[in-house]
Amino acid sequence: MTTYETIVVRPLTANIGAEIEGLDLSKPLDNRQSEELYRAFLEHHVVFLRGQDMTPEQHMTAGRLFGEICGIPFVKSVEGYPEIVEIVKEAEERKTYNFGGNWHTDMTFLEEPAKASVLYGLEVPPAGGDTKFAATAAAYDALSPRMQEILESLTGIHTGGRSYGKSGKFAGSKTSTKSMQIDASDDADAEIEHPIVRVHPETGRKALYVNPNYTLRIKDLAEDESAAILNFLYAHMVRDEFTCRFQWTPGAVAIWDNRVTMHRAINDYDGARRVMHRVTIGGDRPVAAAASAINVLKSPDAAETARSSCTL
Repeated sequence: MTTYETIVVRPLTANIGAEIEGLDLSKPLDNRQSEELYRAFLEHHVVFLRGQDMTPEQHMTAGRLFGEICGIPFVKSVEGYPEIVEIVKEAEERKTYNFGGNWHTDMTFLEEPAKASVLYGLEVPPAGGDTKFAATAAAYDALSPRMQEILESLTGIHTGGRSYGKSGKFAGSKTSTKSMQIDASDDADAEIEHPIVRVHPETGRKALYVNPNYTLRIKDLAEDESAAILNFLYAHMVRDEFTCRFQWTPGAVAIWDNRVTMHRAINDYDGARRVMHRVTIGGDRPVAAAASAINVLKSPDAAETARSSCTL
């Protein structure tokens, strides 16, 4: 276990999650504090800081500790702050899908998906509205060597269409969250290839890289074969020993590594309001264990939108 000098790190589970004490993100961090925060982020995959009080500018400054901020495609940003997206569900929105309510890894429908996300809790329900996280590297490690070998040879097809396409769940459905402003588009139907097992570019750990929200199928397999493998992985990745659950309080911040995690926002707070601000950090192309080849399928125009939409 890593030792820290400027912060206190309290792991939540053996595989994922830690609460950090001793940092005020509204103030500039010195080099040692920044380095230790980043090290905790890599070690625990998601870190939580409570009691923060940040302006939008300070939120963006905190995000830049982890890399270059990018936009979230198809989702309207906060007015005056294109780097920040407001994630909100109003108290009167009952029996609706909530944004982020399915297990997912952020923006895997892009050729260069998000590296990290920094979520800031502005208004949280008195009970409920927690977020669960899953450790996809630990899930990979727990597989048999033969299954690991098989998966390392496979490629997943990802798309944003089921969420952001014109027939997606946020495209004017009576069961979708009305307070989220989604720009449904045919561009979301672009299909992108990523390895089923990716290698973390900084730690070298291998991790499963599929999720039920954006992974459409496995390349070159029959539909029933693909579904059997993906459904097995989806169930395996969220086993109790690979997950942690964070109970939000006002001013709490969660920072997670999208390269080795999945997450979902639990929708169990009908009648209460929940408002979060999110900054997203741009990433790179996922690298497979043996080789990486990410190709865009379908129309070149849709592919170009997918490639460029994580920029501001």
